[in-house]
Amino acid sequence: MSFDTTWDTDKYKSKFESSEHWALRKVFLDKYKTQYPEETLVCYAQVFYNMEFMGCKYPKKTMDIVNELSADIAAEHRDAMEGRLKRTFIGAPDTANNKVTRK
Repeated sequence: MSFDTTWDTDKYKSKFESSEHWALRKVFLDKYKTQYPEETLVCYAQVFYNMEFMGCKYPKKTMDIVNELSADIAAEHRDAMEGRLKRTFIGAPDTANNKVTRK
């Protein structure tokens, strides 16, 4: 199957996307640009972003494809993030209990 590979990946950067998030998605797009049609690859890149940064879940087949494509990219990113500060989420019941017990 032949498809156009001359498209510019930069046109897919959202003005609301952080530089870090865009850099990761761009690596994904650039790496597979010659292997998938533009429309398909852009969808896979968005799924990768959503899985990596938002914790989204997709049908198993989709997740398997994206996990395979992004394995090395995600591993490098996670290694780079290892030493950075992390957010800790506390559930509402825990917060209320801590407030009552003055922890």
